[in-house]
Amino acid sequence: MKQYLLMCLLAMLTLTVSAQDDLQLSGALKQKWENYQKELAAFDTQMEELQKQAQADPSKMGELRSKAEAIYEQRMEMQMKIVRENADNLIPTQILKDRNFVYALEYEELKEVCDSKNAYYNRPELDFAKKMLANIEKKAPGKQYVDMSIKDLDGKERKLSEWIGKGQYVMIDFWASWCGPCRQELPNVVANYQKYHEKGFEIIGISFDSKDEAWRKAVKDLGMTWPQLSDLGGWKSAAADVYGISSIPASILVDGMGKIVALNLRGEKLGEKLQEIYGF
Repeated sequence: MKQYLLMCLLAMLTLTVSAQDDLQLSGALKQKWENYQKELAAFDTQMEELQKQAQADPSKMGELRSKAEAIYEQRMEMQMKIVRENADNLIPTQILKDRNFVYALEYEELKEVCDSKNAYYNRPELDFAKKMLANIEKKAPGKQYVDMSIKDLDGKERKLSEWIGKGQYVMIDFWASWCGPCRQELPNVVANYQKYHEKGFEIIGISFDSKDEAWRKAVKDLGMTWPQLSDLGGWKSAAADVYGISSIPASILVDGMGKIVALNLRGEKLGEKLQEIYGF
């Protein structure tokens, strides 16, 4: 939890720091952006205070985490509001060059900021957001999944179509033994698998590991009893290109006909979606 608070704080401070070297805005736009910065700085001050409290009294981590999440969401909403209000000028470039902000955007929001009608569309600051959108569109809800072949723990070539398109919901889970956030999320995935597997829910794990021993050990230690696949290519895994995976943990939920219905269901969202599907 302490790491989570620090992550949120660093994510929020990135924009404040990177915006100091701006040379593009002038006149009224520069003044307008400076006013926005003052509003955003208020959120940063709150996060700094939470970090101090966390360092002084670790026993309050649970309470502070909830506050940090709320502040983070409020800042994100403020940033998105700024982007929307300034589609006709270059102010959004100062926010969209922050990768932490772009990573947090939902699919529809990415499409909105990457609209070719926006005045900043051809600016280099938008390149990362465009790349993220292109990756997501490879696996956008409503699209049919893409079949691929990859080896299992026994070294046998397996195809996703062995499980997908057979009438059951399948979640493709992208992870790695070295990924801290993946390991933190997997107990939740295991619990949901145990709850819904008998009703037809299946998971296919695709690891971005590069070391066979570490992959196998993590599968065993974390209690993952569903099919596990990997080409041990790390970030050069074929799955990264096929499904546009640029960060993990990541997941794709596919329905019984092979249509993608949801992305990156983690924490409570995974359980809520499965409850919606299975009715309990």
